[in-house]
Amino acid sequence: MNHLSSIQEKLKQYDIDAMLVTGESNEAYAVGFRGEGVVLVAGTECCYYTDSRYIEAANRQVTGCNIQMISGQRHHMVLAGEDIARMGLRRIGFEENTMTVQQFSAWRKALGSGVELVPAGSMLTDLRASKDSEELALMQQAQDITDRTFTEILNHVKEGVTEQEIAALITYYHMKFGASKNSFDPIVASGANGSMPHAIPGEKTIRRGEFVTMDFGCIYGGYCSDMTRTVAVGQPSEEMELVYHTVAKAQLAGIHAVHAGVIGADVHEAAAAVIREAGYGDYFGHGFGHSLGLEIHEDPGFRPANRNPMPEGAVVSAEPGIYLPGRFGVRIEDVLMVRREGCHVLTHSPKELIVL
Repeated sequence: MNHLSSIQEKLKQYDIDAMLVTGESNEAYAVGFRGEGVVLVAGTECCYYTDSRYIEAANRQVTGCNIQMISGQRHHMVLAGEDIARMGLRRIGFEENTMTVQQFSAWRKALGSGVELVPAGSMLTDLRASKDSEELALMQQAQDITDRTFTEILNHVKEGVTEQEIAALITYYHMKFGASKNSFDPIVASGANGSMPHAIPGEKTIRRGEFVTMDFGCIYGGYCSDMTRTVAVGQPSEEMELVYHTVAKAQLAGIHAVHAGVIGADVHEAAAAVIREAGYGDYFGHGFGHSLGLEIHEDPGFRPANRNPMPEGAVVSAEPGIYLPGRFGVRIEDVLMVRREGCHVLTHSPKELIVL
């Protein structure tokens, strides 16, 4: 799977002769391969440059490109410069959102004064925002692995087990069920640690009467999954139950507001309003959700600052939470695909309050 033709179709819109792809995730999007390489996408020809560590795999997996191996002084910039000169290209798009100033200066020097580097990173961001059927299939498989992992993890969450042990088991089950790796370091937060949305699993043991929040995901075929569930070990208090059901209600309100063309901030507000009405508005400080795909955090998202319409085909998380400092926290997260009318939820794990 590659997206070279999709990039080629956008060149005229951005008034460039070719796109220079240097970021790792955009390399994977362009050619379907991660080889620490560089992709040059021109109107009628595509070139891929990588080194001896990856050349054999690239020759097997990369299609639609003239594949060249860098060596010694003939590095990426030299080979790309030769192809740019050979094709008579003048305006070359680059990823201004990932390329460093040092890298930009080196590329500009290597390509010479006759070539103009034009910021065009938004082209790839916009293309990646809407997933095609092949991408969605991989993301569903990744999510299925994470759902299956959650089912297994419930057998291990109990009094006396440490947060680190649960995090290690999440990694184990992800790999056991076919993932290449985690999509991010698992978050496992019990008791008062749950009030920190991105708590780091530690040596704290789980105790009866506590919530345990687990936020985790994996990578399958290069694409990410993500989910969060909060479970109770032993009977929760009345307030814990109230907070849990408020978060669940807020999540459903946000999900019901989703459709292609909806303003991202409006989805966030649909969920935030439920939490405010319950009296916990001061304890929900992050956005309702973020896009994901080749990376765990992509654009666009369901956040207050996003006043743009959501594109059809975007895959976005739905993860409201309430975090009471020093006491406990609750977050529930699913992943969904934006459709013209409504959305399709990829996550299948139960969301009712589980008491272990």
